[in-house]
Amino acid sequence: MPTVRALQRQWPDARITWIIGKGEHSLLVGLSGVEFVVYDKTTGIAGMRALWRQLADTRFDVLLHMQQAIRASVLSLGLKANVRVGYDKARAKDAQHWFTQHQLAPHANAHVLESFMDFARLLGVEDDRLEWNLPVTEAARNEAQVISGEAPYLVINPCSNVRLRNFRNWSVEGYASVIEHAWVQYGLKSVLTGGGSAQEREIGDHIEALCQPQSVVNAIGGTSLKGVLALIDQARAVIAPDTGPIHMANAMGTPALGLYASTNPQRAAPYLWRDFAVNAYPEAVRTYLNKSVEEVSWGQRVRHPSAMMLIKADDVIAKLDALLDYTASTASAGSAYEN
Repeated sequence: MPTVRALQRQWPDARITWIIGKGEHSLLVGLSGVEFVVYDKTTGIAGMRALWRQLADTRFDVLLHMQQAIRASVLSLGLKANVRVGYDKARAKDAQHWFTQHQLAPHANAHVLESFMDFARLLGVEDDRLEWNLPVTEAARNEAQVISGEAPYLVINPCSNVRLRNFRNWSVEGYASVIEHAWVQYGLKSVLTGGGSAQEREIGDHIEALCQPQSVVNAIGGTSLKGVLALIDQARAVIAPDTGPIHMANAMGTPALGLYASTNPQRAAPYLWRDFAVNAYPEAVRTYLNKSVEEVSWGQRVRHPSAMMLIKADDVIAKLDALLDYTASTASAGSAYEN
């Protein structure tokens, strides 16, 4: 989104077409100045052919190949474009550089957001300030209001995407400890969010069973993506592993506390709140790869089912205290300045 906004600032009249998945589109629908072409990733080559037919009469000046997956590279082959821009060889995955004519300049140890913004910079954009402006509908705000009520709350999204060897989920006991602390110390209840998979529902039910009833609202499987966005927009903070809602919080300006062990937060933590990420990644690299962070490649994953268990509840609670104290102090400073 910051890349799209930067392009719009530079060229307000440019036509921007975004090829996007169904789930992502449900989050971004209503975005100004963007034409969406929705691609159902589950339809395979048949879906690609349908998309190629849909865009058969369109030739783009530039194709920004920002998705690093072989499926996206194959999809790009059926699109007409004068220039195809992708990642430099060091950052390219799945041999993406074979599918593009122009590559980004090298950018060692870049955060994911910086890598995306490099596409705009390559095209000549100088104003690279970060701006999201995600649309939140009134229906989504009403949905969030029904779930959260009037009391202040945290959003906790305990599960990452259900994928093979993802290993980004933390312990239910850890979440329960954090929920108890937020309730007792701050009077903050916690709203659990997530998809409707059996695993997510089971984890949510287990967390709920360990908590005082008044301290938690289990909304897992019970919201739309826009509803989650609205919940995040009004939350005091969001706690989650490396998954969509922690970055949605970043986009909405909501304080974000990311939990990182299997992925490197220096590369993937919510960009504006990197200092508040719980970082067990170096310990996970030492424990399960027998190396230091300096010895592994940038973006190396620790694919071990116990990696996230290196995160201690006390560490998360300490980060939450620091985050809430920081946001309270900055809000007070802003009020004093305005007065």
